[in-house]
Amino acid sequence: MHIASDGSWFYLGSPITRFSLARLFASVLRREADGTYWLVTPAERGRISVEDAPFLAVELDVSGTGQTQVLSFRTNMDEIVTADSTHPLRVATDPESDSPSPYILIRDGLEAKLTRPVFYQLVDLGREERVGGAVQFGVWSKNEFFPLGELD
Repeated sequence: MHIASDGSWFYLGSPITRFSLARLFASVLRREADGTYWLVTPAERGRISVEDAPFLAVELDVSGTGQTQVLSFRTNMDEIVTADSTHPLRVATDPESDSPSPYILIRDGLEAKLTRPVFYQLVDLGREERVGGAVQFGVWSKNEFFPLGELD
């Protein structure tokens, strides 16, 4: 099995088109400490390859303002997760292209990559804050500040 970078699931090279089946597989997906992904059921365990992140954050809901605002994300598997200390946002930067890749931790080492529209919406909410003696650009959610990148 394989999960492509666009969130599509494949079995033996063929796309899994039934959402309910992909969602069932997603519910038993695990990530080991060495970074490998496995589908784990009481009866068996099978390895699965993942191109980037196993999930996509496809929608952002914002409530409140300032430090107490709440940022909730819906994944392509219809899971809802709120950015907080347990579910942090992070932005990795590609060293070759310098382009950002934003992620949110969903559960147990499994992340969702933010789709471009969701990331743009998040950047629109961003603001400069003094954190630890340095000025950073980022967003607040549930009293946690998440840096989004450097400002030139």
